[in-house]
Amino acid sequence: MPLDFARSARSTVGIEWEVALVDRETGDLANIADQVLDALRGPDGSVHPTITGELLLNTVELVSGVHDTVGHAVADVAGQLGEVRRVLEGREVDVICSGSHPFAQWFDQTITDKARYHKLIDRTQWWGRNMMIWGIHVHVGIEDKAKVIPIMNGLLTYVPHLQALSASSPFWAGVDTGYASNRSLMFQQLPTAGLPWDLPDWEAWERYVDDMAVTGIIEDVTEVRWDIRPSPRWGTIEVRVCDGVSTTVELGAIAAFIQCLVEWMSTRLDAGEDVPRMQPWFVRENKWRAARYGLGAEIILDAAGAECLVTDDVRRLIETLSPTAERLGCLPELLGLHRIIDEGGSSQRQLAVAAAHGDSLPAVVAALSHELAEGLGK
Repeated sequence: MPLDFARSARSTVGIEWEVALVDRETGDLANIADQVLDALRGPDGSVHPTITGELLLNTVELVSGVHDTVGHAVADVAGQLGEVRRVLEGREVDVICSGSHPFAQWFDQTITDKARYHKLIDRTQWWGRNMMIWGIHVHVGIEDKAKVIPIMNGLLTYVPHLQALSASSPFWAGVDTGYASNRSLMFQQLPTAGLPWDLPDWEAWERYVDDMAVTGIIEDVTEVRWDIRPSPRWGTIEVRVCDGVSTTVELGAIAAFIQCLVEWMSTRLDAGEDVPRMQPWFVRENKWRAARYGLGAEIILDAAGAECLVTDDVRRLIETLSPTAERLGCLPELLGLHRIIDEGGSSQRQLAVAAAHGDSLPAVVAALSHELAEGLGK
């Protein structure tokens, strides 16, 4: 089954940012996304064009337009966050973003009343009901579909970097899991979620989608929920591996990292060079290490099995990608990766807040709320 790939300008960028609604007094999740979305309707009753609902009524998603620079894409979703905050005034509800909520329970959450979500829950049962997770998705435009699979395969080498930089889900249902990103391991329990299969080319991707559709596993390509996937409708590669981030500094830094990696690989392909890739078993091990240890992970760097701290390799990559970032106009955002490393990732910050407040998880929620409102390190 041939899959059309939309025309998309090279290395343009779009961001999806999932945020959680929480009760300002208790810190628990607030299932009022339907009320928020109703309040955001236009004067003619039309739904907001870019602020949408998700699986659970404790979540709203902010979706940017297509932008040439990361800075503009971040400003777009930050403006939408401001719209959400305005309609929340007087409701005693706040907004946070992290990969998981520190203490909420799945059985207290309300599923959004849409057929596709009810079908998902009916099929996945306990695992599906436990999807109290939030993430960021970054789309990067690809001008030639022949590049999509080579770049996607190349990006798998950088899954641990992205997982570690964004890791923000150390707690789950009131428990310190011992993982920096429990979200990543929970999410991959869903069918079609997790790391992509090792595919040689676009035609293999089409055969995979056809197999999945013929057997009824999916109804359309959007139900392939890989950590990194082609997005034919938009003409992009969509990177979905990251936990939710609680500040625009982190959002911009990680989005710039992704945009630069894609453009760097695209340039290599233009020059007739191969994009380096890694054995699938190393990719899987790296994802686990980054989920477990976050910014403290020692990762596998290449097909030969060389290893180093993920933070050391991120700093090396900042230097490698800086000329690309200058061309794309995202160097200030890319350099923000240094701040994440220097000031601590979200999982580290959350654990520190809990330790400083007698293991109080509502205190962690309050800290996440403060970070989203005031920024990193304030």
